[in-house]
Amino acid sequence: MKLTTNNRENIKFFLKNLYIPPANSHKGQNGKVLIVGGSKLFHSASLWAAETASHFVDMVHYSSTAENSQIFLALKTMFRNGIVVPQNQIPNYVREDDAILIGPGMVRKETHSLKLVTRNFSEILTLNDEAEFTRELTHYLLYNFPEKRFVLDAGALQMMDPEFLKNRKTPVIITPHQGEFERMFKTSITKLPVEEKQNKVKKFAKEYSCVILMKAVVDIISDGEKIYVIEGGNQGLTKGGTGDILAGLTTAFYAKNDPLTSCILASFVEKLASEALEKKMGYWYNNHDLIAQIPASIKNLTDKI
Repeated sequence: MKLTTNNRENIKFFLKNLYIPPANSHKGQNGKVLIVGGSKLFHSASLWAAETASHFVDMVHYSSTAENSQIFLALKTMFRNGIVVPQNQIPNYVREDDAILIGPGMVRKETHSLKLVTRNFSEILTLNDEAEFTRELTHYLLYNFPEKRFVLDAGALQMMDPEFLKNRKTPVIITPHQGEFERMFKTSITKLPVEEKQNKVKKFAKEYSCVILMKAVVDIISDGEKIYVIEGGNQGLTKGGTGDILAGLTTAFYAKNDPLTSCILASFVEKLASEALEKKMGYWYNNHDLIAQIPASIKNLTDKI
């Protein structure tokens, strides 16, 4: 099914299923997420994801390197809905939270020389190679928490094997761009027609029992059974960081919604927000503008259903 920001009739079905905080809800009832990301080299990606998620859930827990944690704490005057948690507490917050995002800003490298050798979490924390840490942590969490709702993006995708996605009670959402999709599934896709891309996304979503949101000019989403194409947006979304914002939004939605609804609405709303920004400032908006616009774009949609 094709969904386009120029025609909002079809998106109404998914908006009707979107979790809206009830008037009598209490603290924590409307979603808690954990974001694990960042590295010594990349600071902003995971913070953009955290800022985005903070608009839509009751609590964001954030875990990163010591350097990133200090940056995060420095932002507390602007970002009051997040709590920095130490890496050694990650499993406890995975148990507590509704959805977990792994990967934005985490280090990646060629994986052919990296073998899974660590199973104990305390051993993973001692790894000095940040790429190896990304790979081992991703595997550990997926393997030991098969019932939890995970979203995998960026570094986590580039350091994992697709077999990590199997044998789970709850499907994982993965959000690769086309290059990450090709590396992960060892197949060519970038130059294919859209219909053939759809077939490949659906094939691998079914094979690995996951939900794929493949990011491109036209986003393609599938759970292995159904497939959706999301059209809209503009070239302002080519800026670095818009994928991290999308991952944060998807995770926030997944805390209280099914995976397909979470992916479809996250993709649609980010594109819609970019179009609203284009009307005000052309293509020269930044990630801060996009994060700020997304809640208004969702409100505009939900007000009309």
